[in-house]
Amino acid sequence: MAKTLKIGSVGLGRLGYEHAKNIANYVTGAELTAICDTDAAHVAHVAEELNVPYTYTDVAEMVKNPELDAIVVVSPSMFHAEHIKLALDAGKHCFCDKPLDTTVEKCKLAEKAVEAHPDKVFMLGFMRRFDDSYAEAKRRIDAGDIGKVVLVRSYTQDPRSTIESTLKFAPHSGGQYLDMCVHDIDLIRWFTGSDVKNVWAIGGVFEFDLYKELNDADNAAATIQMENGAMGFMFTNRTHAAGCNVETEIIGTHGTLRIANVGAKNLLNIVDEHGSREEYYPDFMSRWHEAFVAEMVAFTGHVRDNTKPADLTVYDGTAVSEAAYRCKESFETGKMLPIR
Repeated sequence: MAKTLKIGSVGLGRLGYEHAKNIANYVTGAELTAICDTDAAHVAHVAEELNVPYTYTDVAEMVKNPELDAIVVVSPSMFHAEHIKLALDAGKHCFCDKPLDTTVEKCKLAEKAVEAHPDKVFMLGFMRRFDDSYAEAKRRIDAGDIGKVVLVRSYTQDPRSTIESTLKFAPHSGGQYLDMCVHDIDLIRWFTGSDVKNVWAIGGVFEFDLYKELNDADNAAATIQMENGAMGFMFTNRTHAAGCNVETEIIGTHGTLRIANVGAKNLLNIVDEHGSREEYYPDFMSRWHEAFVAEMVAFTGHVRDNTKPADLTVYDGTAVSEAAYRCKESFETGKMLPIR
């Protein structure tokens, strides 16, 4: 019988709590053995809810627990590299949610930590790759079904209904390009099979003045040129009226793949005095629930089988963060910028 993997999870914010619930309830062969957050009261509440035996408010203490096999890092992004190093240095396998960290310099530190422990599994959390539709698109691209990829267009829109919490988070998010567009940049790199060469980012503040104070945008876009000549375009905002909306189109020399209209939370069509409509997923957590579970299943599978993710590495995290920062700089200067 396979050994149950005992996991400690760091961070119990919205996404951290989601990961904790998924490990506790949906990942076969894994056990949520420890949780850690700076809010002791919240830790105690979640531990009781999910029946977690060990609780911590200090990551450095949690990673010393000899029962733990792996650490899941869902702490604030500015601590990711630090927590990755703590986990790996303590002899634990490590999963880290996106982004790898909030500066390229700290991403490089994360790279060094991973390189220092080649016997440990490290996996980065770009969950869209584990969504059935996106995984199928990638399979078809790799099989040559649409020829060479020419353009990847990606839209990411969060719901207006969550704008209050979004505005509270904005000063610590790293900005639209690092916080939201990293998913789009990762998909563009993944689908084109190429690194980013040049970026040109534009956008503006159309409604929420806080973003002016942060030198950021509430609606942002970027055009991307890849090393192999392929093109990318991405758009993001946090004020989609209907709910969580993510659309992706991949145009090839011999065909096109579209992943759209997946905002609908089910197949129900509502017809009333307002007309005919579908209801969207209310937030990104519900839209990507299955993908979040699938990526954790993949991570625990790698740990159990002693294998490494072939195309989702610490270097992908650095490359995406580097492109995101250049997008931010391009937005601020109005210039097209090379990555290196």
